[in-house]
Amino acid sequence: MLKLLKTILRAGDVTVKYPFAPLEVCPGFRGRPELNAQQCIACGACTTACPANALTMETLPADNARVWQLFIGRCIYCGRCEEVCPTHAIRLTEDFELAVTRKADLYARATFRLQHCAECHQPFAPEKSVALAVELLALNQAKPELIATLRAQAEVCPACKRRAALEHRGSTNVHYYLKEPA
Repeated sequence: MLKLLKTILRAGDVTVKYPFAPLEVCPGFRGRPELNAQQCIACGACTTACPANALTMETLPADNARVWQLFIGRCIYCGRCEEVCPTHAIRLTEDFELAVTRKADLYARATFRLQHCAECHQPFAPEKSVALAVELLALNQAKPELIATLRAQAEVCPACKRRAALEHRGSTNVHYYLKEPA
C-alpha cells in the first residue's frame, strides 16, 4: 500500500486543471467557424458543402442583399466550409467554449450587396463575386484595352446575355420563344 502511495505522489498531476487554467488544444483542432467578411465573395460554396445545414445563404432582392448566416447550434465542426471556400474567407478557430445565455448569440451573420444588371436592372449576383471575376479575367487578358469590355459584359445578367446572343443583328431566334408542347 505504501509503495502504491509513493508511485502516485511521484507521478504528480495527471489531469488538466482546465476551468482554472487555460487548456492547450492540439494542432489542427477544429473549433468554431469564423468568417472574414472582407474576403468573402458570397459565392455560397460553403453553404452547399455544409452537411449539417448550419450555413445558409438567402438572397433578398427587395433589400438588395445576400445574407450569409451560421448557426453554431447545428455546426458539427467538420471543416468542409473551410476546405471549399475559394477565397479562404472562412476558417475554423481554436475556440471551443461556445456556451451562451441567449440563443441569438449562436448566430453569425454577414450581408453582401447585389450587382444589378446593366440592361434589365434586376439583381443577379453579389457585387464582390462579379468584381473578383472581372479582376481574374483582367489578369489573364493580354490586351489591356479589352478590360473595359470585360467589365461591361460582367455587369449583364445571364438572361440578358442569352437574349442578346439569340437576337443577332435585329433578328430573333424563334426557337428561344417557342414553348415545348405539353
